[in-house]
Amino acid sequence: MAGITLAQAQSLLDAAIVAYQAALTSQEYSTGSRSLKRAELSALSADVEKWSRLVQKLDRGGIRITGATPI
Repeated sequence: MAGITLAQAQSLLDAAIVAYQAALTSQEYSTGSRSLKRAELSALSADVEKWSRLVQKLDRGGIRITGATPI
């Protein structure tokens, strides 16, 4: 993602982890006429992985290129 900072990525990772943990405890519940259905665990897990990779990449300073020969 262009223009995202390490702090923003870390915040989104934290939010994704909280959402994943909440979904682990209950997927759906109802009270009276109101109901709440949480997102799919697979989608939340993918979000956690995506933000984790981005945080790791930004933390080490961006993309690393090894074995390239400058022209």
